[in-house]
Amino acid sequence: MSEVGNEPHSKAAMASKAVGISARVRTSPFFEATQRWGCKGYTTYNHMYLPLYYEGLEADFWRLVEHVTLWDVAVERQVEITGPDAARFTQMLTPRNLSTCAVGQCKYAPITDENGGLISDPVLLRLGENHFWLSLADSDVLLWAKGLAAGTGMNVNVGEPDVSPLQVQGPKSTDVMRDLFGPWIDELKYFWFRETDLDGIPLVVSRTGWSSERGYEIFLRDGARGDELWETVMAAGRPYEIGPGAPNQIRRIEGGLISYGADATLSENPFELGLDRLVDLDQEADFIGKAALKRIKAAGVDRRLVGVEIAGARLAVSNERFWPLVGHDPARFKITSAVYSPRLEKNIAMALVPVDLTAEGTRLHF
Repeated sequence: MSEVGNEPHSKAAMASKAVGISARVRTSPFFEATQRWGCKGYTTYNHMYLPLYYEGLEADFWRLVEHVTLWDVAVERQVEITGPDAARFTQMLTPRNLSTCAVGQCKYAPITDENGGLISDPVLLRLGENHFWLSLADSDVLLWAKGLAAGTGMNVNVGEPDVSPLQVQGPKSTDVMRDLFGPWIDELKYFWFRETDLDGIPLVVSRTGWSSERGYEIFLRDGARGDELWETVMAAGRPYEIGPGAPNQIRRIEGGLISYGADATLSENPFELGLDRLVDLDQEADFIGKAALKRIKAAGVDRRLVGVEIAGARLAVSNERFWPLVGHDPARFKITSAVYSPRLEKNIAMALVPVDLTAEGTRLHF
């Protein structure tokens, strides 16, 4: 990590702000359960309410890294792609080579536009030879995909199914999942899934998550049974000190997980974000942004997303705005996400910085 001075921000603690609940923003099948279990704050994500924390950001962090937590992440909306041309169409969306993606497998599959910019970085699930889900970050991929389907004339159906994920995350997550589903959970490989049911509730269970801890996702396929599923998981997790949680800013920055809208937007390309391994420019199949990404790779990028440590007083809150790098274009070089880690006992962040300032130990000023 690079080191950053934070003098301009050491007194920047801000009061939390309420998010008004209205019918205009969708609620998840687990929304009433999150309120019943004590959620203290929400944000909006994919036009829905996403829980932020229960006991508090740090208390939720410790439960995540020491025990197990249950997250309502129904905001991870699914774009479903089916039809005779579904495989070819899905490959057109992403620079990742999907030719070896098997039925039952997941792939982290960034979606790029014609300029190579990142539209979203979903997890792809292949449910059949011509049946895919894209489990989305906070971005309107459904509209993008529907527009492309109409424009290309491919024989595909693009829509949003009745699917709402929960995440079970933490070192004791396998114990909970084994008690729920049986011993096959131990055989479920990382980034693979299985279609199943629980007391007649139709589900997909995957060994994925957004916590940097061991974890699973349970994709509910009947929104009417959300409350029942939530309480069933909670009951199974009681011997393992389960608690409600949410995507945790502390743990995801510790693990270097990209948050779309903060660390990545349409203005960033995969090479700047360290996603080079997911861009296959030599594959035979075409995809949107292929020509642009070839030009970008040939020219080289002038910035990279890196991890940094922030010197100075403990950050009281995570950053609500981007912090620009002194002496550089503030729109392009900035701290994108920052938080205090109680485990590391230091302020940590992710930042877009010039490539010549990415060496470990470089001191930066924001």
